[in-house]
Amino acid sequence: AERRVRVASPVITSGPILGTLAEVAGDGHVDLAGVVDTTQIQEVLAQWRKSGNVAWKGASLRFLLERSSFSGKLSTPYAPGAVHDYMHAKVTVADDTVFIGSFNLSHSGEDNAENVLEIEDPTLADRMADFVDSIRTRYPPLALD
Repeated sequence: AERRVRVASPVITSGPILGTLAEVAGDGHVDLAGVVDTTQIQEVLAQWRKSGNVAWKGASLRFLLERSSFSGKLSTPYAPGAVHDYMHAKVTVADDTVFIGSFNLSHSGEDNAENVLEIEDPTLADRMADFVDSIRTRYPPLALD
């Protein structure tokens, strides 16, 4: 991407995606923003602490968040019978290209059978970037513990 990246995803935990977004954020040349599910991000950070991945993945996520504008929805933690109110949109916009579908930006998403459409359309990309930005305004800036 040269101008903008917008991300709406429950989590951003796939190593290659997280590393690339952190690199883009660090370069500071691209308008980078998005929205994730705060509760799910916090749960993943706890898992990383147990597995030892928090050292690099946690640092990459914090770096990304410090240098870009991400909001986070505080959802109800999963429990049988509990309300399912996750932020579950899955769209990424890179310049004039839209990626949309069931693909999670997570490690498990790399292995699952998922669907994704790649659509090169400036008008649609503008609409989807506006959609992500409208979701972002509903929630506070993402802050990690």
